[in-house]
Order: sequence, then C-alpha cells, then structure tokens
Amino acid sequence: MIKISHSPEETLQLGKSLGSLLVAGDIILLFGDLGAGKTSLTQGICYGLELDKDSYIRSPTFTLINEYPGRLPIYHIDLYRVDSQKEIYSLGLEEILFNQGVTIIEWAEKLRSPKNPETLMLNIQDRLEINIKIISDSEREFTFNAFFPEPRPLPVFTLL
Repeated sequence: MIKISHSPEETLQLGKSLGSLLVAGDIILLFGDLGAGKTSLTQGICYGLELDKDSYIRSPTFTLINEYPGRLPIYHIDLYRVDSQKEIYSLGLEEILFNQGVTIIEWAEKLRSPKNPETLMLNIQDRLEINIKIISDSEREFTFNAFFPEPRPLPVFTLL
C-alpha cells in the first residue's frame, strides 16, 4: 500500500490513523533518508496510541530509546548513531521487541544483515515496514509492507 502526504500535518495524521489500529507486540520499522519524516510519523503513531497530546515526542538520537505511556507501552528506538551490529546487539533490544508494547524503530536499515539483506537482526520476523521517500520539500511517499506469519491485512486508514 502506498500513501502520499503533502505536508507534515498529513504525515502526523497518517501516523495517528495507523497508531489507532496497532496491537500489543507490533513492531514498526521505518526506512528513509534524513528529513524524510520518520519522527513526524512516529509522533502521529504515538498520538494514535493515545499518548497524551502534551507529551514531547522527540527522536531518541542520543538516548537511543524513549518509552512513552499510551494505551500500550510505546518504545521509540533510533539507530542513527549506532555503527555496528555489535552495538545493536549490546542494546538488549530483544526485551523491548518481544513484549506487550508497540516498538517503532527509526533507521531500521541498520538491522539488515550485511550478508543477507532480506534477513533482519534480532530475529525480527513479524513487522510492518514503512519506506519513506522524499518527493519534494513538502511531499512524502509512504510504502507499507506487512510481514506477518498469519494472514493479517494491512491497516486500512486515510489521511483525513
């Protein structure tokens, strides 16, 4: 499924619509260049998961992991500053990934195995991958790919 956002507000709404449909244990992997809108989408997802509107949601570039209390626990992970597979394994992410919260990972490219790019580190199998492409200063293309062992349709949502 592909969605086009024409503004940061639409990206926020897209995330909010998606977040309202997520269930415990969901893992969202975000792929895209710097400035593509990963954090804006994450903010919307958090609001869709009923995080308080006054909460400050920021990319955990330096802290690596932020936790937020929504209707489910939200774990926001940013791998931008992580340089090696060894560093990723040392974070202990397995405890976060396979629990009853929702995990959102920015810079998920870093989870791809260098030997086999189709394989993800940390045994991540069930997931929703969102590839974000910059079209223009204000437009972004979001491509959603679901990977679930049991049939599960992609969430149906709109930008409005």
